[in-house]
Amino acid sequence: MRYGILILVAFFLNLPIGNAQDAEKEAVKKVVEGFFEAFHKQDSLGMKSFVGDNVVLQTTGRNKEGKTMLRTTPIGKLYESIVSIPDSVSFEEKLTSWNIQVDRTMANAWVGYEFWLNGNFSHCGINSFQMVDFDGQWKIIYLIDTRGRAGCLEE
Repeated sequence: MRYGILILVAFFLNLPIGNAQDAEKEAVKKVVEGFFEAFHKQDSLGMKSFVGDNVVLQTTGRNKEGKTMLRTTPIGKLYESIVSIPDSVSFEEKLTSWNIQVDRTMANAWVGYEFWLNGNFSHCGINSFQMVDFDGQWKIIYLIDTRGRAGCLEE
């Protein structure tokens, strides 16, 4: 009987932690969604509001020869390229899956995506967002993605 009561107490003590953890995961997800909302609107100021100072932006994948490459791009180049896309070009990065982990002031969002250009499938991959909670506000400090065409769309 004593053990049953201890299990119930432990269960109820963990509820607030679980709820807090869920709330933090939802806050992290909202940062990613907000970043892409601004991305699709070609709003560089909006995108900047979701990233921290000195954010690192990288892409990894294989080149035509099959060699692994890693490219680092200044975040300003991303803003410039997104803002300069002409109105005649439509693009969408569809977020397809989520795995969010949070520990204290650090979070990772592993987000699957498909990229579509003018209504045509272009590529897919994973965006991995590292974030830090700066006094109650999650900011992206590191973003690395993969890109490819193999294994993307269900056939």
